Amino acid sequence: MKVLHVAAEVFPLVKTGGLADVVAALPVALAEQGADVRLLLPGLPQVLEAVQAARVVVDIGACFGAVRVRLLLARMPHSQLPVYVVDAPYLYRRGGSPYQDSLGQEWPDNLQRFALLGWVAAHLAADDADPAWVPDIVHAHDWHAAMACAYMAQHVPTAARSVFTVHNLAFQGLFSMHDWPMLGMPSELLSAAGLEFHGQLSFMKAGLQFAHHITTVSPTYAGEIATHEFGCGLDGVIRSRGTHVSGILNGIDTEVWNPATDPAIAQRYDSERLQGKAVCRLALQRELGLQTDGQALLLTIVSRLTAQKGLDLLLAALPEMLQAGVQLAVQGTGEPALEAAFRMAQQAHPGRVHVHIGYDEARAHRLVAGADAILVPSRFEPCGLTQMYGLRYGTLPIVRRVGGLADTVQDVGDAQDTGFVFDAATPQELLRAVLRAVEAQREGQAWQARVASAMAQELSWAQPASDYLDLYQALLSS
Repeated sequence: MKVLHVAAEVFPLVKTGGLADVVAALPVALAEQGADVRLLLPGLPQVLEAVQAARVVVDIGACFGAVRVRLLLARMPHSQLPVYVVDAPYLYRRGGSPYQDSLGQEWPDNLQRFALLGWVAAHLAADDADPAWVPDIVHAHDWHAAMACAYMAQHVPTAARSVFTVHNLAFQGLFSMHDWPMLGMPSELLSAAGLEFHGQLSFMKAGLQFAHHITTVSPTYAGEIATHEFGCGLDGVIRSRGTHVSGILNGIDTEVWNPATDPAIAQRYDSERLQGKAVCRLALQRELGLQTDGQALLLTIVSRLTAQKGLDLLLAALPEMLQAGVQLAVQGTGEPALEAAFRMAQQAHPGRVHVHIGYDEARAHRLVAGADAILVPSRFEPCGLTQMYGLRYGTLPIVRRVGGLADTVQDVGDAQDTGFVFDAATPQELLRAVLRAVEAQREGQAWQARVASAMAQELSWAQPASDYLDLYQALLSS
């Protein structure tokens, strides 16, 4: 089975969030189970500089506002998976992030940039881009790749099947209706039955409407997005797809995230040698300038600093948490108001609160390894990976019961519990969960039981990859 994964980012070449980790790990897991897997990425500078043995497959010429567009075939630097790269210098060779400039403004030509990505994917599926390799499945990730599904369904005849994975429904790829002619799509799709969404064009809707099957990154999130509360205005479209929507829980790269082999942490450890975690804890306190308090609940956050992540709830509850003996270590970037509030918290509570505005992968590993607990109080969370990193490292997650957090952290009062879960998105409920963690840590035995249960969880991509292969086969059989 030939599978093409289409995405805007992949770890470690380009990463703005968990999407990049998924695109790095899932194709490798599929290949290990026998699939013939390739990637399709935009020709961002970080991609072109990293891929190996690139050669031109086809010189496409001028399209989507770019004078020169070529399709390259290369190899990923670590996995050695084959990767197609859309080389369009005018559209992709620029600084900033894949989606925004250095000032945080959306690139004004994002419609062309990501329509081109989907258009090339559809032509690969139609065997007129690289006749030597034609995918059976085109797996598009989030709105950046969603137009692949629309072009396959409406523009290019193909026998391939499309799968569209929603990583975060809140980011939808919305554009002006005036830009419609640039897409080269049939005019009848300029309607509510097509890409129109409240007077704009929605790339997310293109994936939801036209993919043969829609997946989300956790089973609970698949149900949530069909509701008004979590559907971001698209719940009606999602409900209309019925059984063509399902959730497959993400895994994590258990080689990259492995406390027994992690080169970034102070001392390696596993469930049989937990003394190494205590070494990591002390080293982290010293690195961050926190008090070397052996009794404190050392709580960490590695996250985008946004209201979606519930971090305003944490700030409201923080004074009482600190009074209860909590220490807090934060890493992330996001909304300026939240960044400023966390800086002020550090200034107000030296030795108890440390904040790093920015992202550093090695530091993230040290934060997860050295903390006692990891906090993910999200208002909504499609899957979440940091709580799974916490489980892997024996760093107990404190999470809200939504999306993938509900699917990965158990807190029902038995021996299998792996963390602490709360329901209402309020500072009071978050505080109660943190105080329960403080009490459990003081009891010692109860804490160690949860740590053992957390570290025993199977978190690799093996089962999710098997589930995706079953889905692909069902689509091809139907």
